[in-house]
Amino acid sequence: MPVYKKIRSYTATDQDLDMLETIARYHGFSKSATITSLIKKEFWRVFPAGTRDIRPERGARVVEHAVRQGGKHAGR
Repeated sequence: MPVYKKIRSYTATDQDLDMLETIARYHGFSKSATITSLIKKEFWRVFPAGTRDIRPERGARVVEHAVRQGGKHAGR
C-alpha cells in the first residue's frame, strides 16, 4: 500500500484538519466548500451591509448593527 504525505499550503495542526474533515463530512461538503461557507458566514456577520467593493446580493435582507465604541470595520 502506498504511503502518502500530507502537503499543506497553510499552517494547520492535525487536529485542525480533523475538525475540518468532520464538519465537511457532517454537512456533506468538500473541505474547500466548507471553508468557503465559513468565510462567507463570518464576512456577512462582520459586514452585514457589505463593504465598498462587496455588496449584498439583490433582495438580501440587510440588518444594520451598531458599531461598538472604538471598533471600526475595514473597507467602509
